[in-house]
Amino acid sequence: MAAAAAAAVGGPQPPQAEVPAPGLALDKAATAAHLKAALSRPDNRAGAEELQALLERVLSAERPLAAAADGEEAAAAGGGGGPGAAEEEALEWCKCLLAGGGGYDEFCAAVRAYDPAALCGLVWTANFVAYRCRTCGISPCMSLCAECFHQGDHTGHDFNMFRSQAGGACDCGDSNVMRESGFCKRHQIKSSSNIPCVPKDLLMMSEFVLPRFIFCLIQYLREGYNEPAADVPSEKDLNKVLQLLEPQISFLEDLTKMGGAMRSVLTQVLTNQQNYKDLTSGLGENACARKSHEKYLIALKSSGLTYPEDKLVYGIQEPSAGASTLAVQGFASAAGTLGQLDSSDEEDQDGSQGLGKRKRVKLSSNTKDQSIMDVLKHKSFLEELLFWTIKYEFPQKMVTFLLNMLPDQEYKVAFTKTFVQHYAFIMKTLKKSHESDTMSNRIVHISVQLFSNEELARQVTEECQLLDIMVTVLLYMMESCLIKSELQDEENSLHVVVNCGEALLKNNTYWPLVSDFINILSHQSVAKRFLEDHGLLVTWMNFVSFFQGMNLNKRELNEHVEFESQTYYAAFAAELEACAQPMWGLLSHCKVRETQEYTRNVVRYCLEALQDWFDAINFVDEPAPNQVTFHLPLHRYYAMFLSKAVKCQELDLDSVLPDQEMLMKLMIHPLQIQASLAEIHSNMWVRNGLQIKGQAMTYVQSHFCNSMIDPDIYLLQVCASRLDPDYFISSVFERFKVVDLLTMASQHQNTVLDAEHERSMLEGALTFLVILLSLRLHLGMSDDEILRAEMVAQLCMNDRTHSSLMHHIPENPNPKSGIIPGSYSFESVLSAVADFKAPVFEPGGSMQQGMYTPKAEVWDHEFDPVMVILRTVYRRDVQSAMDRYTAFLKQSGKFPGNPWPPYKKRTPLHPSYKGLMRLLHCKTLHIVLFTLLYKILMDHQNLSEHVLCMVLYLIELGLENSAEEESDEEASACGPERCHDSWFPGSNLVSNMRHFINYVRVRVPETAPEVKRDSLASTSSDSLGSLQSSRRPKVLQRENSGTAQVFSLVAERRKKFQEIINRSNSEANQVVRPKTSSKWSAPGSAPQLTTAILEIKESILSLLIKLHHKLSGKQNSYYPPWLDDIEILIQPEIPKYSHGDGITAVERILLKAALQSRMNKRIIEEICRKVTPPVPPKKITAAEKKTLDKEERRQKARERQQKLLAEFASRQKSFMETAMDVDSPESDIPMEITTAEPQVSEAVYDCVICGQSGPSSEDRPTGLVVLLQASSVLGQCRDNIEPKKLPISEEEQIYPWDTCAAVHDVRLSLLQRYFKDSSCLLAVSIGWEGGVYVQTCGHTLHIDCHKSYMESLRNDQVLQGFSVDKGEFTCPLCRQFANSVLPCYPGSNVENHLWQRPSNKSIQDLIKEVEELQGRPGAFPSETNLSKEMESVMKDIKNTTQKKYRDYSKTPGSPDNDFLFMYSVARTNLELELIHRGGNLCSGGASTAGKRSCLNQLFHVLALHMRLYSIDSEYNPWRKLTQLLEEMSSQLGNEEQQPEVPILYHDVTSLLLIQILMMPQPLHKDHFTCIVKVLFTLLYTQGLVALSVKCNEEDRSAWKHTGALKKNTCDAEKSYEVLLSFVISELSKGKLYHEEGTQECATIIPVAWSPESMEKYLQDFCLPFLRITSLLQHHLFGEDLPSCQEEEEFSVLSSCLGLLPTFYQTEHPFISASCLDWPVPAFDIISQWCFEINSFTERHAEQGKALLIQESKWKLPHLLQLPENYNTIFQYYHRKTCSVCTKVPKDPAVCLVCGTFVCLKGLCCKQQSYCECVLHSQNCGAGTGIFLLINASVIIIIRGHRFCLWGSVYLDAHGEEDRDLRRGKPLYICKERYKVLEQQWISHTFDHINKRWGPHYNGL
Repeated sequence: MAAAAAAAVGGPQPPQAEVPAPGLALDKAATAAHLKAALSRPDNRAGAEELQALLERVLSAERPLAAAADGEEAAAAGGGGGPGAAEEEALEWCKCLLAGGGGYDEFCAAVRAYDPAALCGLVWTANFVAYRCRTCGISPCMSLCAECFHQGDHTGHDFNMFRSQAGGACDCGDSNVMRESGFCKRHQIKSSSNIPCVPKDLLMMSEFVLPRFIFCLIQYLREGYNEPAADVPSEKDLNKVLQLLEPQISFLEDLTKMGGAMRSVLTQVLTNQQNYKDLTSGLGENACARKSHEKYLIALKSSGLTYPEDKLVYGIQEPSAGASTLAVQGFASAAGTLGQLDSSDEEDQDGSQGLGKRKRVKLSSNTKDQSIMDVLKHKSFLEELLFWTIKYEFPQKMVTFLLNMLPDQEYKVAFTKTFVQHYAFIMKTLKKSHESDTMSNRIVHISVQLFSNEELARQVTEECQLLDIMVTVLLYMMESCLIKSELQDEENSLHVVVNCGEALLKNNTYWPLVSDFINILSHQSVAKRFLEDHGLLVTWMNFVSFFQGMNLNKRELNEHVEFESQTYYAAFAAELEACAQPMWGLLSHCKVRETQEYTRNVVRYCLEALQDWFDAINFVDEPAPNQVTFHLPLHRYYAMFLSKAVKCQELDLDSVLPDQEMLMKLMIHPLQIQASLAEIHSNMWVRNGLQIKGQAMTYVQSHFCNSMIDPDIYLLQVCASRLDPDYFISSVFERFKVVDLLTMASQHQNTVLDAEHERSMLEGALTFLVILLSLRLHLGMSDDEILRAEMVAQLCMNDRTHSSLMHHIPENPNPKSGIIPGSYSFESVLSAVADFKAPVFEPGGSMQQGMYTPKAEVWDHEFDPVMVILRTVYRRDVQSAMDRYTAFLKQSGKFPGNPWPPYKKRTPLHPSYKGLMRLLHCKTLHIVLFTLLYKILMDHQNLSEHVLCMVLYLIELGLENSAEEESDEEASACGPERCHDSWFPGSNLVSNMRHFINYVRVRVPETAPEVKRDSLASTSSDSLGSLQSSRRPKVLQRENSGTAQVFSLVAERRKKFQEIINRSNSEANQVVRPKTSSKWSAPGSAPQLTTAILEIKESILSLLIKLHHKLSGKQNSYYPPWLDDIEILIQPEIPKYSHGDGITAVERILLKAALQSRMNKRIIEEICRKVTPPVPPKKITAAEKKTLDKEERRQKARERQQKLLAEFASRQKSFMETAMDVDSPESDIPMEITTAEPQVSEAVYDCVICGQSGPSSEDRPTGLVVLLQASSVLGQCRDNIEPKKLPISEEEQIYPWDTCAAVHDVRLSLLQRYFKDSSCLLAVSIGWEGGVYVQTCGHTLHIDCHKSYMESLRNDQVLQGFSVDKGEFTCPLCRQFANSVLPCYPGSNVENHLWQRPSNKSIQDLIKEVEELQGRPGAFPSETNLSKEMESVMKDIKNTTQKKYRDYSKTPGSPDNDFLFMYSVARTNLELELIHRGGNLCSGGASTAGKRSCLNQLFHVLALHMRLYSIDSEYNPWRKLTQLLEEMSSQLGNEEQQPEVPILYHDVTSLLLIQILMMPQPLHKDHFTCIVKVLFTLLYTQGLVALSVKCNEEDRSAWKHTGALKKNTCDAEKSYEVLLSFVISELSKGKLYHEEGTQECATIIPVAWSPESMEKYLQDFCLPFLRITSLLQHHLFGEDLPSCQEEEEFSVLSSCLGLLPTFYQTEHPFISASCLDWPVPAFDIISQWCFEINSFTERHAEQGKALLIQESKWKLPHLLQLPENYNTIFQYYHRKTCSVCTKVPKDPAVCLVCGTFVCLKGLCCKQQSYCECVLHSQNCGAGTGIFLLINASVIIIIRGHRFCLWGSVYLDAHGEEDRDLRRGKPLYICKERYKVLEQQWISHTFDHINKRWGPHYNGL
């Protein structure tokens, strides 16, 4: 039925469209219903035609985009309103028709009900947060959307969260890609039986409408596409078309989301070939359709064949049909006709040799290429849609639509085939694209969905020749950027390589194609096809050879390069991605014996390609000098497949090795790289710039090493094991250019190397040999052993975090290989070799991550210097490993000195590589070792300890790997004809060690000391043993050719080479000798060489023993240990020898030599006896005496130095203690010393700039370095115990009305409503928000010095992090951040003398004195420097905070504002100090800040300014407190003006500060105590009043009576019961207690008040005041605070303040009332105070009551509590919309103080040029903000105009941060870190502890 209907829709229609269809008059819905009815009749022909006509008219493509096709102007004009409306209309029609007259939404719901899809298939675009679970994934590309991940069970799995780079789709429910156990609840396989069948008529209309709709879309796409003109990118136009089509594509996308039923209809429509043919053939009478078809053909042509350069490259195919017809028919189909398009027209390809020096090469003879590259024929809508998707460069919407369809299996197959068919076209479009990055991402977004599925990949490989297509497309792609190789033979080279400078490589444009290739090779079935197909392997090797030898470096010999090319990044990336990763993919399928054949194939074609390469570059036997390429992918393919063959497939190595000649060629280039590495590290390439170092480092870097250096070294090991060892060894030294150095002569000439490079090149050569001989990575180690060795090497260099370990350990780059970092074996090995160090905090505040550090036994047995050297990118890491090793040995007491790298036993060699050990047993090496030992002994220049170390290492390796025990009887005489030529009799190191060499003939310059015949030489031939004599070897001038040994490495090498090539020894000997000697003679300019013969008379053993003496600095130091303890020879592994320096190494070697042969043992004993003949006591020569004296003198000097250092250290310590105050309370009062003297010395200050010390004076004041900052920490105190949590759901919200700041604000505004403004401003303190906190580092400086210091900072341009214009600087001494200087008041530091002798005046006298002193107007002192500074610092303090935090007065700018602000600054600083002490004073002691407190100086400045404002004595609260006022009634009489604030509403602490700051400074202790006593009476009364308000009516009346009874007792004024009852009776006169209605009762909790609880309440009420007062007293008078228990804090503080009479200590139960000391009769003054309250509550009882109950107990401020797991925060906030701009922010952040959600850097929420975070930091923290960045898990601190990244408080299971959530592992809160953050916030030390600050320019 569907097909018939479709046919009906399709056929050429009779021109009915002009006749108005009958349904048009009706509305859309009715028409739709009518049509649906018509179509569901059995004979639906009429209905079909009617629908057809309607669709023609509605979906006509002529109107909307015709404008766009006619060029831009028209598009600009018509692209706006017109088309939009028509589109809308068309879409509306479609929706109506689909729904068949019903509602569209109901239709959607109905279709959804039939969704059988068990797949999620959610498609996402870049930056989406998804999950990947390696435990559940089958394919490494598997990914899940967050919803499916959280609904599945992945506990304990290896998963991580990641941000999608290219986009992706959710695989939940797809068992091809992931295991079913990981499916979420929604997608656990549903059986399709329980889903009802789709009713036929539901989707009937869709089947009719959709083909037209999609065709319409395609017509739009055809219309809109214009071929871009020559080079002008037409992205604008394309985007315009796409914008117009947005609604249509979205409509299709919505259809896909309706579920499986709709998707299968769409699949039918998209893949039905008949529909496509009927609608798009362009043959109908419809002119529009014809035009559209023409455009389509033009587009097709232009994509394939019209570009001239393309013609040249690909050559036009002309099969028999003739090109013209081909063009019309849209070419032959790609998949179907691959075979038929054979043509012999290949010659055309070579016709393009014009372009510069580029030379196109002929591709393979495989003519399939052309059809793959150039032929496209579309047969269905899907194919043409994909074509246009590619043409338009993969618009995101289209991609999403095409991917949304994938859950439909039929579609998936069709789409994959279509994609493959268009593969070549995709590559061409990609190459031309200007936005290749975006396009690459979109391509991969699609291909990864298709090719990750093994079944699908296999099907396409078989049916569509996927592999052929991919390899050909890659080859073609690279072909476009080939250049001639300059390696080796520049002129005649036929080899071509890719040009790394081309955009294709530089921008990694090739990666989508390569990544698809790697992806399909990961499937075994596909990879096997590849490995079996010889043609493909040949093509692939061809491709790889394009990279062989790319990016050639030529050493600059004269001047430094002008321009450092950075192409090497591209080269390394290309080799890794395009060559190595496919190689690892293939290797992963060659794991078992059965796959031997594959390996043989690869090896065979690899060798062929290598042979071709050697021929192409004209390589004979010598590499060209001074050039190196790091890229030898063919060598590496060969090496890796060899390794695999031996390790896993049990192949016989020799069966896959080539002949000797080929092996010699193979080893040359990898060896050249090793030599060049040494040259680069010896700075021989410095003229090539830094990039060459970069290459050397990248070559060994962890991501590259196992695809680069490891295969190279392995290949060299293979060559070494099969070639002649003498040849190999001499080649090595020749490549490293140190042949000339290996002479016995003390002087030589090196023709190829400068003297300064000789030493490091020799070290390089020996180190290379050691690595070559001891590395076992591919020679027999198992995977776990390799992993362990790698891990140990990394951990020995440095302690590492888990992630950096993962990063540094080279994993097998193929994800399917099994060793994935983080896998089981990784973790188990890690726990075996390392200990975890939990993250700790250093005192400096720098935060540590959790680190892994090697276990002790690892240092003991497994530390392997060879592996470390191989794996270090920076040379300093080797040193670091040795330093750590040294430290371990010292610490564990194993070795005190400087140890040498330890010798480590190796894993046994795989039998195939046994030949490698022949290198250790060849004469050439023995001669080199002998020569070097001799030279070291003789102190020749250019030899280092490192050289000796390596020489000994090689000897030891030789002893460890010697052949079977030699028999002692072995004839020492060799055939006579060999003797004169060879130094040693045989090739076994064990026997050669004891062979004495007597004379050596050397070539020396004539200037050498060997030539001079001086008297000394002839006399010193007596004894062999004494070192003196052998210093100057005897020179025999006569040619004693019979005995002297001559040795030329180069000659040896040449000889061997010839031998191997010619296989005829006899002639080789004659031919080579003379030739080489002439070649290597020195250039003529050098001094003439002559031949000298040296007398040596040493063997390796004797040299070693003498070395022992030399190293230990003592004669006869070596004594064979087995002479004392014969056991040693039986159990050789002696721990004593395993760690130590050179001496230990020599002893170990001698012991091993003795063990290996009895002869050696005997000879060692002999030598030792000879060296130490029984000699008479030796005369000490003058020279020796000199050296001994030297030693002694040195020793003494050392001791002196130690002594000095110790003294210096102790001085430094004492300086630190005085300067920094290391919490030593006794040093807190510097004046104590002088107390005995009657006069008081002035305080002396040191200026840290000029270094002078002296008092601060009026004209040259000194100041403290201070940092002023606004702070809202106090305002964040809350009264509830339960800490606030960060909201992580919509329900949880945080409201700020219970914070301290809010409560104080409410109180002040309430007072201002009812009382006189000026009086209100004296009744409270401000500064809870935006108060100014002053802190100092304790250093002082002259203020004039400071000004010049600031000037110099201003001129210094290199400023970091602070702004001098704002007055910021760092303390010149301790570098602490500061922004002002607080002048020190002249006079003594602490007013000791004023309170040493307390006067006995009565309290009444004192009260009068206080009043008088306050009454005196405080004139500002005369204009001195000091007063000016005081004024300026006051300005600074005011400017520190924002105006809104200073002005609370109703009349702006009134002096009351300043007055309030100034005493509040004092309050803020005292309150904050209290908080720093933990909220109470129980700990006592000096201030926690010690000397660093600046409150004293601050008080002087504040007092000086406060005294400028005198309070009218009328209004001075002091009078209300201390005098009974008669005229009470009169004051209340004048109603018209607002009354003053009743004294009981005053904040007592504020009153205290006002009283004290109004007094002239310095203050008398008596006056201070007097003020405190008076204020305490008020405070206590306030407490009683509050208590009386809190309790209920019965309690009140009960207390009233009990108290009244005791009223007449003697100390009634000191009994709280009496006072309480009096207060109640007084206040009952007013309306305060009248309950207004019942709701009031609810708020007062009925508490049963006992005397104890009342006492406790009163004490708690008074404590805050007592604490602040005690702190104040401590700062003003320098008294220490006593420490106490919490329960006795009240009594201790009150006695400390002098409130408690001293004799009072005895009475046991302490009562707070006993501290009262009433200045006037208590009852009178209380009734006076209560009268004020009553008169207020007459009118405002409610408010009167509210004002009386004050909250006294504030909890300490805390940051919000964070959840345990970071994911809870992330999931809630990363998608949350911002409340201001209602968008989801790109960088969301949340404030940790108040929980506000903000947009970081969001321009959307910017207000007056301030971004939201900065704005919030000002409103919430007065300039300090602490924000958690949701997407980065990092905390950022904003402080004023600067910001810094603080770090993260969330760590993963290994104690590491995960900044930017790159690793995506689960993160957990680190409570210690959070505590540190909170501590820094509370103590205001962000500026001091965090070092990396930068300006934020209000942009955060």
